[in-house]
Amino acid sequence: MSDAIPAATLVVWRDDARGPEILVVQRSDRMAFAAGAIVFPGGRVDEADGALAAALGRPDEAAKVTAVRETIEETGVVPAISRPIGAALGLQLQSALNSGADFSTLLDRHGLTLDLDALTPFARWMPAFKQPRKFDTLFYLAAAPAGPWTPRPQEGECVAAEWASPTALLDRIESGNASAIFPTKRNLERLAQHGDFDTMLEDARTHSLETIIPWVEEMDGEPHVRIPEGRGYPVISEPLATAFRA
Repeated sequence: MSDAIPAATLVVWRDDARGPEILVVQRSDRMAFAAGAIVFPGGRVDEADGALAAALGRPDEAAKVTAVRETIEETGVVPAISRPIGAALGLQLQSALNSGADFSTLLDRHGLTLDLDALTPFARWMPAFKQPRKFDTLFYLAAAPAGPWTPRPQEGECVAAEWASPTALLDRIESGNASAIFPTKRNLERLAQHGDFDTMLEDARTHSLETIIPWVEEMDGEPHVRIPEGRGYPVISEPLATAFRA
C-alpha cells in the first residue's frame, strides 16, 4: 500500500481577450510543503470530502470535492457550482470555511450544489523523492465562474492569489522572480500550449491519467529529473539542480 497522501489540485481557467489566464496562489514561506512557491489551489483529501462525495452519489470522487473546497479556501473563487453566484458570496464562503465551517453544511445553508461534472481530470502526479511528505495528487481543470472575480489569498497559508497567463508565470519563474516545484512547472508548460479552454479540455481528455512518477536519469553526464513521453508535456526533463526550484 502506498504511503502517499491523497491530494487534489484545480486549474481554474478563464478565457480573456488578452489570452487565457489561470488561478494561482503563492504559498507562505512558513509552509512545510512548497514554501514560497507558485502553485495551483489544492490540498489533501479529507474524510468530510469523501462523505460529501458519497452524499452526491459519487463516492469515488472525493478528490473533486477537495479541489473545489481548497480553491474556495485559498482564493475565494467558487468554481463548479450548479447556479451562478457573485464574488461577494464567494468571499463569505471563504471566510466561513477558514473559520472551520463544514463545507457540506455551508453549501446547504446557501442553497448551493456542487457540479462535479464541471471538473475534468488531466493528470495524476506522485513525486517519490526523499521528501518529508509524499502526495498522490489528482490535477483537475475547470472553467472559471462567470463574472468578475478578484481572488483573495487565504490568510496564513497564501501570501498572494491572482489570475495570470501560464506563459507569464513561466517567464517569472525563469527570471527568478517566482519559484515553483517540478510538477507545477511541467503543468504550466503544458497549459501554455493552448489558447483557449476548449483546446485545453481536449488535451485533458486525450491523454492518459496513469500516475506520473518522476525519476532521475543521467543525461550528458548530469542527473536530470524525467517524466514519461506522450503525456502532453512539451518538456519532459530538467537538470536535478533546478528541478525543484527555478
